[in-house]
Amino acid sequence: MAAPMNPAMGPQAPVGGGPPGPQLGPGAAQQQMGMPQQQQDFDPVQRYRMLIPQLKESLQSLMKIAALNLAQNTNIDNGRKISDVPVQRFDKSLEEFYALCDQLELCLRLAYECLSQSYDSAKHSPTLVPTATKPDAVQTESLPYTQYLSMIKSQITCAKDIHNALLECSKKIMGKTPPTQGVL
Repeated sequence: MAAPMNPAMGPQAPVGGGPPGPQLGPGAAQQQMGMPQQQQDFDPVQRYRMLIPQLKESLQSLMKIAALNLAQNTNIDNGRKISDVPVQRFDKSLEEFYALCDQLELCLRLAYECLSQSYDSAKHSPTLVPTATKPDAVQTESLPYTQYLSMIKSQITCAKDIHNALLECSKKIMGKTPPTQGVL
């Protein structure tokens, strides 16, 4: 029996073949933790933590199906009577397992990118700007908004200069240098 597929969450735990005890879906786990759904969707670390139990269950199911298939194939090879109970397909179970692995890989890559952006942000703009919603939380190292704007404008100017330099360099490489006007 293949596990149901939820497009937002990937393969889910099988409905009736799991270990005994209460099985909670992702919605129940979110309600227990008290985390809102919207934040849950955007936090790759929380999503990773939520997918790990599903991966473990998928691996257990995969190994169980592999063992049953191997036992059935051994019985067929030895000429023994095989049961009429259909054995689950190994490839479907393996596909579910790989789908969960892919989701976990994406979560880890996204978490790494978020961390890299956070480091870069702290490196290039180390001072904070006080927000209008929390004016009492102004810190000593924060910038006034006007200084923040001038810093951003200088960063934009720098980025435009780099862009123009790269365009000029690429045109020179391609041999399509436009004639310069008034420069001798």
